Amino acid sequence: MSLKALLLCSDDKIVRVLRRTLGDLDIAVELCPNADAALRKLTRQRYEAIIVDCAGEGSEEVLRSSRNAPCNKQAVAVAILEPVVGLKVAFGIGAHFVLYKPVSVERAKSSFRAARALMKSERRRNTRVAVQIPVVMRNLAGGANLKVTTTDLSEGGLAVALPQGRHPAGRWQIVMTLPGSDSALEIPGELAWEGTGSQAGVRFQAMSMETEYHLREWIKQNSTETEQDDPPIRCQLTDLSLGGCYLELPSPFPPASRVLLSMRAGELEMRAQGVVRVMHPEKGMGVEFTQKTAEQRSAVEKFLHTLSENRGLRPELMVEPEGLENDSIHSSRQPHDPEDPLLKLFYSDAMSAEAFQDALREQRSLSTPQAAGMMAAHA
Repeated sequence: MSLKALLLCSDDKIVRVLRRTLGDLDIAVELCPNADAALRKLTRQRYEAIIVDCAGEGSEEVLRSSRNAPCNKQAVAVAILEPVVGLKVAFGIGAHFVLYKPVSVERAKSSFRAARALMKSERRRNTRVAVQIPVVMRNLAGGANLKVTTTDLSEGGLAVALPQGRHPAGRWQIVMTLPGSDSALEIPGELAWEGTGSQAGVRFQAMSMETEYHLREWIKQNSTETEQDDPPIRCQLTDLSLGGCYLELPSPFPPASRVLLSMRAGELEMRAQGVVRVMHPEKGMGVEFTQKTAEQRSAVEKFLHTLSENRGLRPELMVEPEGLENDSIHSSRQPHDPEDPLLKLFYSDAMSAEAFQDALREQRSLSTPQAAGMMAAHA
């Protein structure tokens, strides 16, 4: 099943470049002649990417409207801009990726490799498998348990058939055993919607890495729409703290991307989940860790200690996207640990990539890695 992108652009040269680039990446392109046509399509068809030349009339409305269209709100949005337009403006109108003019094949391929990986992860996350599994819903507010049966299941949640007269609300602990598995999964969730009949939807929240892995693999094996994910991307770890890290790579993922990191230093290996908080095109991105358990903290501490004791050791790191956060990429949330200097830098007011790198170098000059972002491997 091919990925599909909606393209709003009247520049023939740009259209030719993008058709060639996206065709090489197995992404089908549907060209729209004007904003009105694009807006009509957004309400009727699903796309994995929305690409908009912001020089056209109504282009910004198309980007903003894609965030509100139920079938396209998780589509990856790409803005084509003049070089004088800053990233803050682009993100402000709903873009995830930015292509600056003049658009070349090389630059477009670099950006769309990262975009395609994110597009695939989002589609995989929304894939639903029709299955009937008995589920126990434990009310986290102290109410009675509720026994239900699923009607379908995805990485992000499930739909259930409710007993007659029951209207659950609030937060729940979902307990279920996947077909073919010997152990039960326990997943926090909240009621996301309630149908007109006896159906309701539950959105999963804060799954452990192990549970998320088992659920993902089961859905891959049982879905008729499964396709091969793009391979993880190799990148360079330059700064690491207990709360996050900064990575250098030519095609970084946009803010609000959920990513999985696989780190290795000598014989020590670590996996961590995170969310991109700051991104510099063609340079790198800052990732805040999202797993805040004692086990995760211990693993990061051990990794930091290994690097500080072996200054010549160059860590290996791979990153792969897991989708986009459900809330706005322009969220005003504060870092989990406000005393972590690296995270504070991620959440600081927008600054140029050069100023950001200067601030990183200043942090590295401090004496202890726990007090500041640590230079893990830097040429």
